[in-house]
Amino acid sequence: MLKGKKIVLGITGSIAAYKSAYLVRLLVRKGAEVQVVMTPAAREFITPVTLSPLSGKAVISEFFTANSGLWHSHVDLGLWADLMLIAPATASTIGKMANGIADNMLITTYLSMKAPVFVAPAMDLDMYRHPSTTHNLELLKRYGNHIIEPASGELASGLEGKGRMEEPEQIVAQLERFFSAQLDLKDKKVLITAGPTYEKIDPVRFIGNYSSGKMAYALAEACADRGARVELISGPVALQTRHPAIHRTDVETAAEMYEACMHYFSAVDVAILCAAVADFSPENPRPSKIKSNKEGFGLSLKPTKDIALNLGNVKKPGQVLVGFALETDNEIENARAKMERKKLDFIVLNSLNDQGAGFKADTNKIKILEPGGKVLDFPLKSKQKVAEDIVNHLITKL
Repeated sequence: MLKGKKIVLGITGSIAAYKSAYLVRLLVRKGAEVQVVMTPAAREFITPVTLSPLSGKAVISEFFTANSGLWHSHVDLGLWADLMLIAPATASTIGKMANGIADNMLITTYLSMKAPVFVAPAMDLDMYRHPSTTHNLELLKRYGNHIIEPASGELASGLEGKGRMEEPEQIVAQLERFFSAQLDLKDKKVLITAGPTYEKIDPVRFIGNYSSGKMAYALAEACADRGARVELISGPVALQTRHPAIHRTDVETAAEMYEACMHYFSAVDVAILCAAVADFSPENPRPSKIKSNKEGFGLSLKPTKDIALNLGNVKKPGQVLVGFALETDNEIENARAKMERKKLDFIVLNSLNDQGAGFKADTNKIKILEPGGKVLDFPLKSKQKVAEDIVNHLITKL
């Protein structure tokens, strides 16, 4: 799975840098093309003379070559690579990555990287569990980076604990699994709804909700990364898509989202209904602004069309329909009833009672419910990681 892949290997100033030579050799044996980028501190632990023959390329550690003045373009590296791996990654480099401190070639390359980024931390156990390190790692996860958890064992300090860089064989295995998963949605078409809907009361006011669209956009990127062509129908959100395989249709109202879903649904293999669609809209929106007064006014509401119910009624054999439920009480019972009523293949439940889950947050905690009664419970994770869990489950239905 690594044959022909272009990999930027970033090496930082850790005693674990000695493992990088073996890591380069393993990647090259698997058929990958490896470009090593080192921090100045990394050169204190392992030399470019060791790494260059193994990779077959000159090692890059500075912006300019000292004797010729040749400029090494971090932008070009960001466009060239299929993947960036930083192993070992010290606490210092992790902090710079998390906070955009671009003071060396490796960090500028990371900030320019268009490809997925994997980070393999390596440090003493107290440094690894320090709040600043855990915070920075959480930021990197939220940015969409993949963290290769360090192993537990004897550390360079002589202490025992978690913090040693994962072994090169295990790192390579993770990269192979990543690339093999890239194609498991190839040639599939996926419809995803995102964000809130706004139902106008007058030209100024509307009925809406707190949905940010972050979960749906993470799902769109995850599906596209794994080979799918994604039709993203988005309510009003302040988010942008990254992957070129995502086609975005912007809507505002529940009626517009309904029409877009009905238009695209017949041509897709999967529909993931992640949007927080309004259940009601004003019956008679005012054409001009309602003037403020102390007497108040009445607002008559009418139900909107139920997108999931209508798609469930026209679903063809082989199509997969996935719903979301955000509940505050009787959570599993309410979610299961929704799944059965709307003929969903499975439903993703999240609760406002779980800290770190729900609207606006960068994290989520979900349960996946299946028609047979099975419930899969997942811990709190970044929404990017939650998206991976959902897509992994989706694959089992195709």
